[in-house]
Parts: sequence; C-alpha cells; structure tokens
Amino acid sequence: MKHKAGFVNIVGNPNVGKSTLMNQLVGERISIATFKAQTTRHRIMGIVNTDDMQIVFSDTPGVLKPNYKLQESMLAFSESALADADVLLYVTDVVENPEKNMEFLEKVQKMTIPVLLLINKIDESDQKTLGAIVDKWHSLLPNAEILPISAKNKFGTDLILKRIEELLPESPAFFDKDQLTDKPARFFVSEIIREKILLFYDKEIPYSVEVVVERFKEDDRQIHINAVIYVERDSQKGIIIGHQGVALKKVCTEARKALEKFFDKHIFLEVFVKVDKDWRSSQRELDNFGYNPE
Repeated sequence: MKHKAGFVNIVGNPNVGKSTLMNQLVGERISIATFKAQTTRHRIMGIVNTDDMQIVFSDTPGVLKPNYKLQESMLAFSESALADADVLLYVTDVVENPEKNMEFLEKVQKMTIPVLLLINKIDESDQKTLGAIVDKWHSLLPNAEILPISAKNKFGTDLILKRIEELLPESPAFFDKDQLTDKPARFFVSEIIREKILLFYDKEIPYSVEVVVERFKEDDRQIHINAVIYVERDSQKGIIIGHQGVALKKVCTEARKALEKFFDKHIFLEVFVKVDKDWRSSQRELDNFGYNPE
C-alpha cells in the first residue's frame, strides 16, 4: 500500500474555533484553546500518524489587521500557511460575517490546492440559517468544498480526516512516526503558563505578556522548570503578582497541574515576573521570543 503524507494548514479569523478543531483532529492538547481572541501566536504543528499516512496539521494565529509589530508577525505566520499547504482548512463559524477580512480571503480564492471550508459551531444555528451561510460562502469561495462541523461536539471531524486522507499526495513521512509536534517541550511549558494567564487576568494584561522558559531539567521522575513572565510595564507586574503574591501563586498552581497532566511527571515550577518595556513593538525582542516566521 502506498504511503501518503502532507501539510494541512488551518487558517481563519480569530475565535472561530481553529485551536479546538486542531486538538480534536490531532487528539492531543497541542494548541491552547481559550475563550479569548488571539490566543495562538505562533504556527503550531500537530502530527497525526497511521501506518500508511502522516498528516502534519498547522494551527495559525487568527487573521487580523495588525496594530503593532507582534500582530504583524502573527499575520505573517498565517500568510506563510497559505504558501506551503497541500490542503487548506479555512475555518469560519455561523455568526461571522463571511466578508470580514476580504484581503486574506482574496489570497485564498487564488489558491490552486484543495480548500475545505469548515463552517464551525453549527450547533448554534438552524437549518435555514445554515443554508444561507453555505450559499454565501459558495459564492465567495466557489472552488472550496464546504463542510458544516461542530469542533466542540466532535461533529464532522471524522469526515474531515477522511477527506484529507483522500486529498493528500503520495509521499514518505516528513517526521518520525512517534512524533506529535515540531515544537520542543519548553514551548508547551510557556504556552500552558500563558493559557493560565489568559484565563485569570482581564483586559490588556494577557496580550502584554510573554513567557520564557529559562530552565527545563528532566529526569525519570520529575521536571524542574524555571520560567519568566515578561510584561511591558511596572503596573502590569503588580497585577500579575497580585496582593501578597496571591494571583501569581494561583497561576503557578494551575499551570503546574496542567503541566503534570501534559508531561505525566511530577513538576517543580518556579516563576518570576520581569518588565521588558514595549516588547511587542521591538523587532529585536520579537526575534528573541521566536516570532520570526522565516
């Protein structure tokens, strides 16, 4: 039997359920999925392996008009996903205006690879409304194959995998068959800590934060981790730490629990907070933090 392999890239506007979908398809909690927009800042690969197939999924940041350098780099990640895909999954949902972000959509219209347009959250709609949404998308992306899904309820995800399998080119595997992602362990530590910050803090705080893992030392039984939370201003540092350190303690406790589940090992976690003024607007800092889509 011939082996198939290829890159399947997931794109779309913020908050339409791309990360939830990726986690369902990969079967592991690879992308952090929270209820706040702009959770995903990098391209994150999740790899699905069977004996005769390897699908390399790539979840990308939501497409948005950039207001500062960090968002420019996020948009570059999304646009780079159009360049190297074998199959593109364009995710939308039942409430989004299909004509939002037409510039990006026009790039998708020009693509010659197979595009599966996934209308997510159909459990929040009815048949008539869904019919009108499908018609609208059909006029915008006439070459796309439209699949209504509910990523949260795992409705339609098996069909997506089946269609991808049919569309993938014949190719040897790109990665080892036991590999789940292209990202190192440290990356998931910083993502999990950042996820807890997204859940526990309001307003601009989560978007002004970057997490860097400075030490990751693992043995058979446990992992010692030192991480630094970078913020842009002293006032944000105070909010992150909280009165008598209570807020930071909560983040650390929840992150440690999630990390123990993720790595299946005992975790020692130490977290520090430092100020790095306006890091989101500094190309040098963004490069240091890994926001370089090259």
